[in-house]
Amino acid sequence: MGAQGESSPFKCKESKMEHITSPAAQVIISLIPIVGIFIGGTVIFFALLWIHHENKQKIKAGEKSKSNFNYKAATLLAGLLLTGIGGMLSIFFVLFAGITPSLLGGLIPLTIGVCLLLFYRLYDWNNEPRTTDN
Repeated sequence: MGAQGESSPFKCKESKMEHITSPAAQVIISLIPIVGIFIGGTVIFFALLWIHHENKQKIKAGEKSKSNFNYKAATLLAGLLLTGIGGMLSIFFVLFAGITPSLLGGLIPLTIGVCLLLFYRLYDWNNEPRTTDN
């Protein structure tokens, strides 16, 4: 069963599959993210342009009202979510990869979340200088 001449199915062999893809396929694969970002950016641009023109028409017709977006709740929610996700990712990357550049994948959202929570805590929400003229 364990003769020296036999090769084990689990033994690592040098693979001849180093050049599986052709250079043309590698170029196409590398262009996929670039094209995806370009198309996504184009869609977002035209969506924002559409919203802008819609708001201009509402203002001309006199139908535009003040938006009721709750910045206080959005800041708190985003801060809590980013702090929690960033903390968990940081712990995961430290445990499985140690102190490596991949740790930034957890530290960046953690820092942004802490900054949003600090903003939520330190901002004077009662004395907002907003007027209806702006």
